[in-house]
Amino acid sequence: MPADVDYLCQPVRSLSGNLRVPGDKSISHRAVMLAALAEGDTRITGFLPGEDCLATMHAFAAMGVPIERSGDTELRVTGVGMHGLRAPAAPIDLGNSGTSMRLLAGLLAPQDFAVTLTGDESLTRRPMRRVTDPLAQMGASIRTSESGTAPLELLPPTAPLHGIAFESPVASAQVKSALLLAGLYAKGRTEVREPQASRDHTERMLAAFGVTVTAQPGLAAVEGGQSLRAADVEVPADISSAAFFLAGAAMTPGADILLETVGLNPTRTGVIDILQAMGADLVVQNERQLGGEPVGDIRVRGGKLRGAEIAGEVVARAIDEFPAIFVAAACATGETVIRDAAELRVKESDRIGVMVQALRSLGISAVAAEDGARILGGRIHGGVVDAHGDHRVAMSLAMASLRAEQPIRIRDCANVQTSFPGFRELACDAGLEIRAVPGSGERP
Repeated sequence: MPADVDYLCQPVRSLSGNLRVPGDKSISHRAVMLAALAEGDTRITGFLPGEDCLATMHAFAAMGVPIERSGDTELRVTGVGMHGLRAPAAPIDLGNSGTSMRLLAGLLAPQDFAVTLTGDESLTRRPMRRVTDPLAQMGASIRTSESGTAPLELLPPTAPLHGIAFESPVASAQVKSALLLAGLYAKGRTEVREPQASRDHTERMLAAFGVTVTAQPGLAAVEGGQSLRAADVEVPADISSAAFFLAGAAMTPGADILLETVGLNPTRTGVIDILQAMGADLVVQNERQLGGEPVGDIRVRGGKLRGAEIAGEVVARAIDEFPAIFVAAACATGETVIRDAAELRVKESDRIGVMVQALRSLGISAVAAEDGARILGGRIHGGVVDAHGDHRVAMSLAMASLRAEQPIRIRDCANVQTSFPGFRELACDAGLEIRAVPGSGERP
């Protein structure tokens, strides 16, 4: 676990340049997982070398998958096939990665060996029954804590898994992906329906690896018994990482940035739609395909944002970007109302509660609701705020320094490395002034 780190952010009024953020985290996770199960060698370029994705890589190495790193962002994975994984010698520690734990629960539930999945303090507080309960309906044997959290103890099933038709109460790509991965081993058809369309990287990548997948908005299904063929993967830049700069530039008069080769999967572009609804001068250019995923370059020029009502299907398409959207709302004219975002309560932190508390500490009028918040744009005074170990909260609050009147100190930022290694350096190159300083352990 990294040492305690705070960010000390000075007020600035500049954000400019051509930027390339790291590779997409969701795609990097899935590329390693599917490559490990495939027949043949897969070359992955643009891999995100953050701690979350490295946790996935180390997990498969511990289960006997040969993985060669030829650089920070390039891997060669020699697949062992659908039934070639071996029991690890010890419990698999997934650090802070909820994606790793939930998807691996589905992938490992059908295996003929026992394995325990654990993680850090944050990960072992997050709900897992949303995945383990439907897997149990398929015949999986998984033990959780009494409160339904990790560690997860997966035991060999007493009989082959069987497909189910599952109606998910929430739009969750992690739940859907876990069931689809388990469904590859199950007898019959595994089908997942969602109230709104969640991100579809798993469906796209399964197809690229030769699996026949039914994929429609709000519906995904696979037939069991299929195998995977190795397929090289080029990972685009992560729109969730780009979102901090998109929001920062949009809310800063005079800013002008170009974010290059950003993934534009339609299940992930809600942040673009939301910022444009708030009046952002944001244009997508040079749209093209990269490894089955749409990508493009995004230019944002700063100006004045206005408050907006954010609810409905766009929320699922921007769920990871809401900390940045909260900060943009704090700098907008008028009130922003966010609804239908209860999923934010069970992320790396309670992102509704944490962001509302932080904005109030910075002088912004903000009120939390069970499924969202009301934020009245105003002047950001500066002060001390707490990221609660949540990487996206930390990076979003750093962007608030673009409109702050005084320095902002952000507590507990070490986990930024889990998703965006090099964030501080890239942000400083673009005009921010952020110093990483030892954490004091104090809380605002």
